[in-house]
Amino acid sequence: MKTIKIIPLLMAVLMFQIVEIQAQNLTAKEIIAKADQKNRGESSKGIMSITIVRPKWERNIQMKSWSKGDDLFMIYITAPAKEKGQVFLKVNKEMWNYVPTISRMIKIPPSMMMQSWMGSDFTNDDLVKQSSIVVDYDHKLIGEEEIRGQQCYVIELIPHPEAAVVWGKIKSWITKDGFNVWKNEYFDEDGFLQNTENAYNIKQMGDRKIPTKIEMIPTDKEGNKTIMEILEVEYNVGIKDSFFSKQNMKRVR
Repeated sequence: MKTIKIIPLLMAVLMFQIVEIQAQNLTAKEIIAKADQKNRGESSKGIMSITIVRPKWERNIQMKSWSKGDDLFMIYITAPAKEKGQVFLKVNKEMWNYVPTISRMIKIPPSMMMQSWMGSDFTNDDLVKQSSIVVDYDHKLIGEEEIRGQQCYVIELIPHPEAAVVWGKIKSWITKDGFNVWKNEYFDEDGFLQNTENAYNIKQMGDRKIPTKIEMIPTDKEGNKTIMEILEVEYNVGIKDSFFSKQNMKRVR
């Protein structure tokens, strides 16, 4: 009888070991791809809050977002009143901003992707993911490290020479449990650290557990940071490609 009871325990231990071995055999690119897919899903819609923190003031922006695949992304600003109604749209490698107060559609050129989004410490590229961390970079697993209680893979991302990206290098910490992006360091073309991104507060959101608080901290601006909080998100929802159109930027709510 004791032998029979022990068998399920041994099977459970064996299965855990198999999962661990499979995870250990993943390439750096596969780890990044898993984290990217978990963060995006096939499609998503959500509600987020962004707080811009400066030494003498703070400012909060509320927004809705929709995405589909790697190439379709839309953001609608719901607050504050001054910016309410502004819409950002990404289709493939192109990005537009609709400003209702002047009824104007502005195309954002690739040269502006490194610029601050709405005065925050996130860039335009950070928000709409114009560049792909899977496609546009070479990936190298350079170690493992514990960060804020999470065991992480440490991966170095170097952009392809022809890739239209904003960073010269990214160093990324991906949790071994859950493949969450837990920390990123962003370097310029000269190898200097520009921004550090930290994730916190893993919670169940829809069908997965993800970090729901993300802080972006610039290196050379003491006291500055931007905090993004994911308030609601659904993954793999039905969204037609036609939703992501310049015409719909004027109608979406």
